[in-house]
Amino acid sequence: MKTIGLLGGMSWESTAEYYRVLNEEVRERLGGLHSARCVVYSVDFAEVERLQAAGRWAEAGDLLAAAARALEAAGADFLVLCTNTMHKVADAITGAVSVPLLHLADTTADAVRAAGLHRVGLLGTAFTMEQSFYRDRLASHGLTVDVPGPADRALVHRVIYQELCLGVVTEEARREYRRVIAELVAGGAQGVVLGCTEIELLVRPEDSPVPLFATARLHAEAAVARALA
Repeated sequence: MKTIGLLGGMSWESTAEYYRVLNEEVRERLGGLHSARCVVYSVDFAEVERLQAAGRWAEAGDLLAAAARALEAAGADFLVLCTNTMHKVADAITGAVSVPLLHLADTTADAVRAAGLHRVGLLGTAFTMEQSFYRDRLASHGLTVDVPGPADRALVHRVIYQELCLGVVTEEARREYRRVIAELVAGGAQGVVLGCTEIELLVRPEDSPVPLFATARLHAEAAVARALA
């Protein structure tokens, strides 16, 4: 079994979900007392969030590159960045290490295409929905990507940072996300990408009339497949 390097802490709630799914998947595939061989570097999210808000992405990239080097030194055979938004600095990470990074948008696009779909709605932080780094990566796989309107993008972003990243899950937020999903579907989306790992704490399959693509779970499952290959 290869050693998975988890670059997490953004937020720790989603990293904990990654850790749980990794170990469940390994147990499911290998049985018995087997669990995932992994090393975890969990950053202080408050530090990262300040850099995000200030648009200081190069500094954020340097911070995560240093963490990636520590994971490589600890024996990681490949890296998993446990956040959608910070894939904006994926190039800084890959440039700092000699081991590969399993890109989250690629594993998500693979799942969408395997489902026979070509047009998806995208929910995530404002950075993920509004900037090109993530949408373009999905589009490079032949997908058409729709995002909510400005007011709903602001709502989705606020719930992530002010509620989900703090471990707060409310029915009111779930109702609002259901509405936003329904509007994406009405606009032609055949599926919806939950492009922020924390959204999986809130939105369930029954909350959507079309398939949901839970990026953290898909990413973790792909990591296990690579580790066991």
